[in-house]
Amino acid sequence: MLEEIRKSFAGRFLKPSQYSALTLAYIGDCVYELYVRSYLIRQTDYKVNMLHKKATKFVCAKAQAEFYHKIEGMLTEEESAVFHRGRNTKSQPPKNANVSDYRIATGVEALIGYLYLKQEDSRLSQLMEYLFV
Repeated sequence: MLEEIRKSFAGRFLKPSQYSALTLAYIGDCVYELYVRSYLIRQTDYKVNMLHKKATKFVCAKAQAEFYHKIEGMLTEEESAVFHRGRNTKSQPPKNANVSDYRIATGVEALIGYLYLKQEDSRLSQLMEYLFV
């Protein structure tokens, strides 16, 4: 399904590198959460309320910052540049998030969005595996 959606946009819009960091983070947030939700439902048949509680432990800024520290040494120069674009963009963190963690989380989401839009699914999956270890 996602592949069909992505293909329907092919050639109609900008190259992934031309999107703003916040636009990359916007789509990256969705892709990141899809990975988390998919992982959780494969674990067992949790009730939806429990799935939501477990998901929030992965999708918060602190967890995304921890995820980045697991993968930062694996990133290519291009991927690091995208991450830094996202991290350094001006955005207003929510009151419940540490500013540093929030900026790193934005960088992570930008990176995920970039890889998704570039259709680098195997690389995206390779990095996302580190979220769950």
